[in-house]
Amino acid sequence: MKKIFRIKDNKQFQYVFKHGKSFANRQLVIYYMKKVDQSHFRVGLSVGKKIGNAVTRNRIKRYLRQSLHELESRMKPEYDIVVIARQPTKQMNFHEVKKSLIHVLSKERLLMKK
Repeated sequence: MKKIFRIKDNKQFQYVFKHGKSFANRQLVIYYMKKVDQSHFRVGLSVGKKIGNAVTRNRIKRYLRQSLHELESRMKPEYDIVVIARQPTKQMNFHEVKKSLIHVLSKERLLMKK
C-alpha cells in the first residue's frame, strides 16, 4: 500500500478515535470515519507492545498491510480506518488475519460487494 494512503500522524489517529465509530471482534478493532472529500481510503495500523517483540509486531503489521492491499479494490474510498491488533493475532497466520479483517470490514459495510 502506498504511503500516501496511510495515517501516520498522532493527531490523525486521535481524530479518528474521537470522532469515528468502532467495531471489534476477538482479534481486531477498527475505528472508521467517513470523509466525503477523499478520493482514496486511508489506513493506520496499531500493534501494541503487549502483543510481542518487534519481530512479532512487524509480522502482524505486514500481514495487515498485505491483506489491505489485496482488498484495495473492494474498499469504499471515502473512509479513514484505524486497525488495532489484539492479543490473539500473535498466533495467527496470514490467511486467518485476512479473514478476520474481512469480517470486521464487512460487518461495518466498509467493503463493496464483489
